[in-house]
Amino acid sequence: MSVLFSPFRLRGLSVANRIVISPMCQYSAVDGEAQAWHMIHLGSLALSGAGMLCIEATSVSPEGRITPGDLGLWNDATEAALKPVLAAIRKHSNIPVTIQLAHAGRKASCRLPWEGGEQIPAQDGGWPTQAPSALPHNPQDAAPVPLDRKALAGVRDAFAAAARRAARLSIDGIEIHNAHGYLLHEFLSPLSNHRDDDYGGDLENRMRFPLEVFDAVRAEFPQDRPVGVRVSASDWMEGGWDIKQTVAFAEQLKARGVDWLDASSGGISPAQKIVLEPGYQVPFAEAVKAAGLTTIAVGLITDAQQAEAIVAGGKADLVAMARGMLYDPRWPWHAAAELGASVDAPPQYWRAPPHEQKNLFRNARAG
Repeated sequence: MSVLFSPFRLRGLSVANRIVISPMCQYSAVDGEAQAWHMIHLGSLALSGAGMLCIEATSVSPEGRITPGDLGLWNDATEAALKPVLAAIRKHSNIPVTIQLAHAGRKASCRLPWEGGEQIPAQDGGWPTQAPSALPHNPQDAAPVPLDRKALAGVRDAFAAAARRAARLSIDGIEIHNAHGYLLHEFLSPLSNHRDDDYGGDLENRMRFPLEVFDAVRAEFPQDRPVGVRVSASDWMEGGWDIKQTVAFAEQLKARGVDWLDASSGGISPAQKIVLEPGYQVPFAEAVKAAGLTTIAVGLITDAQQAEAIVAGGKADLVAMARGMLYDPRWPWHAAAELGASVDAPPQYWRAPPHEQKNLFRNARAG
């Protein structure tokens, strides 16, 4: 029996299989509000047969957006814009829907990727960026504004407020974005955090603000719904954040009741040296899992047998896919067929599988 297609539980949330659709920025919101594109994009992925769908990095404040097109959840308008998207998904799919809450920190105020992705100058509509220290991500970027204690409290409160809005939307779980060089990762990494107060310096101090944010989100989200964290397990740079510090951070989160750790890497600097190969980040997930946490493995996982080996071998509890799912939005169907498993699908699609895969859809058999 396939382990990849076995059920899993995250607090009160039942997940039908171990395949997670990663949050993928679409840069297609207007003033943070979801548009028709989000209905189409997320609606399609909701019919994929995956076990869980995570909405893209969603900014907790306007200044926390990577680009002007980032999705947001900071006011009544951004909350209301997500309601019809979620309603459409829930009408036609049983997939649990989670959301990734984020703040871009010093990597904010950038053009859309297909418009170059560089930081937008103030005279062209850009906004001041925020960070632990006045260190720009790129040498040509404007220096960010270091967050003082009042501003730190404002960011923490913005995460908490977004968690309350997510709860009102009946979103099934939250992932806090502590990775890819964005604000919370900037606090963790000694390469971007040069503070001399109790939010900088040694590991305990650098972990302090991300842990405060986790506590604030956990306190505002229903206790029967899970809260996870995405981390960059390595900066891929000398003197940067590494897997040893990641495990220490994971242990602190475990003590606070974190429900999963999504082990990614990189993003703190354009000078990083990443060695890419299939499953290159799986050892990070394996190290975190060894510390006793539920883990999600990510990074160039594209093959059904590869994904099966990761979870069956105990290297991670779940696998998350992003670009591979865009390339093949029915990847879970095809993986299930290859591994002799089954998935649920809407009745409109029950006639889709070839005759030799007539048992692919569980609910079609039940019907």
